[in-house]
Amino acid sequence: MEKKLIYPTRGVCSQAIEIRLEDDVVRSVEFFGGCHGNTQGIAQLVRGMKAEEVIARLEGINCHGKGTSCPDQLARALRQMIDK
Repeated sequence: MEKKLIYPTRGVCSQAIEIRLEDDVVRSVEFFGGCHGNTQGIAQLVRGMKAEEVIARLEGINCHGKGTSCPDQLARALRQMIDK
């Protein structure tokens, strides 16, 4: 079953993340705003991974003392998607 979420980010340069999951496997990720090269890289690296593995790897990453980061926001969005 495919799930789609547009997650409004908080405390980071990107404004939102669009995520598509199929059977809790990441099919696509697109960041809106932020450091384009880095967010493209993250999106490519997580494609095909189980959501739980992405969360385990990215949750808690801190950008410049903000208490969060674009990767952490992706982990939060994925957690929201799989906890539903």
